[in-house]
Amino acid sequence: MTQRVAIIGAGPSGLAQLRAFQSAQAKGADIPELVCFEKQSDWGGLWNYTWRTGMDENGEPVHCSMYRYLWSNGPKECLEFADYTFEEHFGRPIASYPPREVLWDYIKGRVEKAGVRKHIRFNCPVRNVTYDEASGLFEVTYHDHNTDTVSSETFDYVVCASGHFSTPNVPEYPGFKTFGGRILHAHDFRDALEFKGKDVLVVGASYSAEDIGSQCYKYGAKSITSCYRTTPMDYKWPENWEEKPALTHVTTDTAYFKDGTSKHIDAIILCTGYLHHFPFLDESLRLKTKNRLWAMNLYKGVAWEPNPKLFYLGMQDQWYTFNMFDAQAWYVRDIILGRIELPDLATMRADSQKWRDEELKTETAKDMYEYQGAYIQELIDATDYPSFDIAAVNETFLEWKHHKKEDIMTFRDHSYPSLMTGTPSPKHHTPWLEAMDDSMEAYLSDKPEAAQKAG
Repeated sequence: MTQRVAIIGAGPSGLAQLRAFQSAQAKGADIPELVCFEKQSDWGGLWNYTWRTGMDENGEPVHCSMYRYLWSNGPKECLEFADYTFEEHFGRPIASYPPREVLWDYIKGRVEKAGVRKHIRFNCPVRNVTYDEASGLFEVTYHDHNTDTVSSETFDYVVCASGHFSTPNVPEYPGFKTFGGRILHAHDFRDALEFKGKDVLVVGASYSAEDIGSQCYKYGAKSITSCYRTTPMDYKWPENWEEKPALTHVTTDTAYFKDGTSKHIDAIILCTGYLHHFPFLDESLRLKTKNRLWAMNLYKGVAWEPNPKLFYLGMQDQWYTFNMFDAQAWYVRDIILGRIELPDLATMRADSQKWRDEELKTETAKDMYEYQGAYIQELIDATDYPSFDIAAVNETFLEWKHHKKEDIMTFRDHSYPSLMTGTPSPKHHTPWLEAMDDSMEAYLSDKPEAAQKAG
């Protein structure tokens, strides 16, 4: 009997898993039957943009947390696939901070070349996953919206690659019920033009807060106020952006802060993070963790220790992204193919505890991305995933952090050499603050935006 593997999600992690198996097959390995369940109508996960919020066309919670005008907030050189470079995909070097559509096209290019779309069932959200000890099989129940039928199938292994940036963490503050403006979570933010001419409050002090606030500034918000619980972002903000300590409450049109100050507000955007949420998994299979560099109960960050026939991809707080998902997917593949033998439960738990102890010692951003880089290196060393220069990636992260500190509004105007090919990336033709068109056509043009429009 051919073994069967269920992969939940066809975003960057699920696609990495499909690519990992295809890579082994191309080298002559026998691989299991692969079935990837994707709730959306196309692949790409969060990078597959939709205007929809709330519910999708099938009545499912919208997965996408992506917004118009989103550009990569870190250098593309730090996420480049080791087996499929940007140069290979686009036929030439491109600038270091691409917009969403460009990155989506890059993600798609690799899996189109690999020919793995045949394994994906689209519009098929998974409803339930259980494990039967007697048979050693998982039962996966899914809703096929193409035929409006609910079915169940059995699998030897399950890979959960559904991500953890799609279920918003939505706190409530006193006064929200009677606030007169718009309140939304970053998950439902779609277009900064909605907030043109408005006084915007951004609640939070991490990447979403900094980027959504920057979007609102770029597209004409009257003012931006961001607030933090513990530590300010502390960048050199534009004149109409100020940072405040924690929000205490709001009235119809005013926000009040812990330092006793207040500010007129038209809209509140909650950049308050996401939940690891797996309602489709049986209680005995469900990962429960905050967003952190090391989630417990996952051996090598991927194998569910209570039942290591279940795997999770991409569940860590992320400095590295696409190439970390690759390293994990290749490692999971080799466990399933019998190339990597798992130790007993006690040994797995001891290894996880060692990584957690090291995580607790990290204090600076540099500590954190070096920690994650060392983790990825350990996975790569155990498989045939093409090795790449982790130390050079860490150096690029360091430069990126320096450029952000210099000027949060111009860091995207810098460029870096590819860490896979060594080719320098060109500067983008238009400074980010002036680049209002985020289409792939405008980005890949060799003319500044003003010249494109004039021409």
